[in-house]
Amino acid sequence: MTQKDYLEDAVGLLRRLVSTPSVSRDEAAAASVVEAKLVCCDFMPRRVGNNVWAVSPHYDNGKPTLLLNAHVDTVKPVASWTRDPFSPDIVDGRLYGLGSNDCGGGLVALMQAFRHLSQREQPYNLVYLASAEEEVSGQNGISRALPLLPRIDMAIVGEPTGMQPAVAEKGLMVVDAVARGRSGHAARGEGVNAIYAALDDIEWLRSYSFERVSPMLGPTLATVTIINAGTQHNVVPDECRFTIDIRTNENYRNEDVFEFLKTRMKSELHARSFRLSSSGIAMDNPIVGRCMAMGMRPFGSPTLSDQALMPFPSLKLGPGESSRSHSADEYICIKEIDDAIQTYINLLDGQCICQ
Repeated sequence: MTQKDYLEDAVGLLRRLVSTPSVSRDEAAAASVVEAKLVCCDFMPRRVGNNVWAVSPHYDNGKPTLLLNAHVDTVKPVASWTRDPFSPDIVDGRLYGLGSNDCGGGLVALMQAFRHLSQREQPYNLVYLASAEEEVSGQNGISRALPLLPRIDMAIVGEPTGMQPAVAEKGLMVVDAVARGRSGHAARGEGVNAIYAALDDIEWLRSYSFERVSPMLGPTLATVTIINAGTQHNVVPDECRFTIDIRTNENYRNEDVFEFLKTRMKSELHARSFRLSSSGIAMDNPIVGRCMAMGMRPFGSPTLSDQALMPFPSLKLGPGESSRSHSADEYICIKEIDDAIQTYINLLDGQCICQ
């Protein structure tokens, strides 16, 4: 196949995926589209839930294994779309539609690279995985698929990075907090206002800076994003609930940050999960070096992906821009898909992936 053939095939697949709604936890139809495409390309895909993967035909237990991963699910379309989010229209070189940028472009470009690289034996094994529930970090997403894959030594994740390598990624921990007070009549100044109790903790959190700053990811950030209290205007609230979004760099474990916050805040704290850790890859990895030799610029990413659930070195590298993700009238440029296919092939064909 020529580069033009790969591109036309990728665009055709992406248009089918955009027209197939695949909101997180409801990706079955889109997963079937990917599965059928892999069969059409003479692979023997496997599937668990809505996760679909294939292994290159030259698999050798004695070689390291490279995972090419992107997710098939999308967020729900926001109300401000001016187009049909499920109509894959191409206008002025842009393919519009929900999930086109995040991360349909990476999904289809990586599949074409997988097809090309699988035509001959490589210094590594290849696994292509279209994973589910990435947008919600769901238990039935990549975590369900990974134990069924061959041993993985390294991964490339096709999230939109402008085809620049994200060699580090912040982790995520969501903490639900409850400040307690005592109800009373507002007119008589009775009770203990739970909102004021929460404000003390929120003000401390707003002014606190975590000491250990990452050269790639910057500081660990804790941001209050949701707050709820009160039942009516004349009742002093006895409870105030608020949510903290915490983005950790590689210098802090989620568990340690949580225990530290418990020593400094009076509110009751409950972490939803500790599983989404900061992730990344060493700068001396051969693929990182190859990226730099090709003129790419490594950076640290503040946004979360399935990397957080990968217990092996990984980097994000994909077409499109993160700023377009989850936005109205989302799109990806056809040229971005074309460039991504060529870049993946040039980056990986015949290259070592491990030291």
